[in-house]
Parts: sequence; C-alpha cells; structure tokens
Amino acid sequence: MRDLKLVLFDVDGTLLDSQNFIIQAVRNCFVSMGRAVPKRADIRAIVGLSLEAAMAQLAPDLTGAQNTEAARALKESFLSLRAKTGGEASMPTYPGTREMLDRLGAVDEIFLGIATNKARLGVDHFLESHGLTGRFHTIQTVDNHPGKPHPAMAEAALSELGIDKRNAVLVGDTTFDMQLAHNAGIGAIGVDWGYHTAADLREAGASHVLTSFAGLDAVLDEIWGTV
Repeated sequence: MRDLKLVLFDVDGTLLDSQNFIIQAVRNCFVSMGRAVPKRADIRAIVGLSLEAAMAQLAPDLTGAQNTEAARALKESFLSLRAKTGGEASMPTYPGTREMLDRLGAVDEIFLGIATNKARLGVDHFLESHGLTGRFHTIQTVDNHPGKPHPAMAEAALSELGIDKRNAVLVGDTTFDMQLAHNAGIGAIGVDWGYHTAADLREAGASHVLTSFAGLDAVLDEIWGTV
C-alpha cells in the first residue's frame, strides 16, 4: 500500500484569479482612510500576507492600534467590494484548475487541501460559487492560524489527516507560500501566473515552478513516483 500524500494549495493567485479585486479593495481602503493609494506593484507584493502584515508593509508609519484599525478597515473594504461585485463568484479560476483537481482527486492516496491567508468566508464563497465544495479534504485559513509564512496551517493539515511531512507539498504563487513550506518541512512548488516572479519563488525555495497546471502531475511523479 502506498503512503498517503497531501497536496496543499494556496487560493488567490494560484487557483483563483483575484488580482483586480484585491487591488481595487486595497485602493478603496486607502481612499477611505484619506491616504495616498499604493502603487499596483506594491499591492501585488503584499498578496499572501495577513491583513496586519500587509498594512505594515503598505503603511509602515502606522503602528500598534493604528495598524490594527487599518487592518480592520481593509477587511471591511474586502467585504464591501464582495457585496457589490459578487466577489469570488465573479473571478475566474486559472486555466486547467478544474481538470487538475479532477485528475488528482481520482488518485486514491492523494489528499487535497487548502492553506491560505484568505478568510474562511471567502474560501467558502469561492468553493461554492465555482462548484468545488467537497473537493478538499482539509481547509486551513488565517481565521484559526497565524498568517504565512508561519507553518501552522501546513502542520494542522498534516496532523488532521495523519500524513507525514515528507509526503506533502504546497503549491503557491508567492514567496510567502514557499517560506511556509520550508518552515513546515514540506515540498514547495511555485506557479508563475500569480503575484510573485518565478525567480523570486525559486530563491524562496521552490523546487519547481509550473507554467500551467498541466505540468503538476509530472512534478508530483518526479517527487513521489505516484501520479
């Protein structure tokens, strides 16, 4: 009998193309606070961080209670924009996402999971609106864990499913994903269609960087000899 395996996925920038939504929500937040709107590149750089960490990077002059309040304002901006636009239901998944999940989901010893700094409300909305509810065996979010790159989400997923860290990988689009994988002692696979560059992902520890989900099966086969 083959060992059980776990493939963890980030959401924003990996499975879901949410870039325009995230950038608009951050811009709206800064306008509401009466502050200069960050550049698009600066907003892209913070995707994958917790709201507090993101605000600390975008508005480093805000400290302590000010940072906490700014993070709360950013959360409200996301919720407000979701209510106006339909949120995740209006965002496309990246090409090949559903087919990839179908292929991996058909392999008995492979479990699928999510590890994301996205709130559980947003994750559930994404899964429901795209017909993906029930596809993932474990869902770990920032609601219950420290944000990336802290390894808590990966560690919780491994513990929940009883899988050895040697048999787990994380697929993500940011350096924070790769750092989480390193900190948890699991494999790190990058994707080049998200928020951070392939070079940055490799520097952060990615063993492979995908150019499409069509290549994930071969990478897992190289790592595990399973798919």
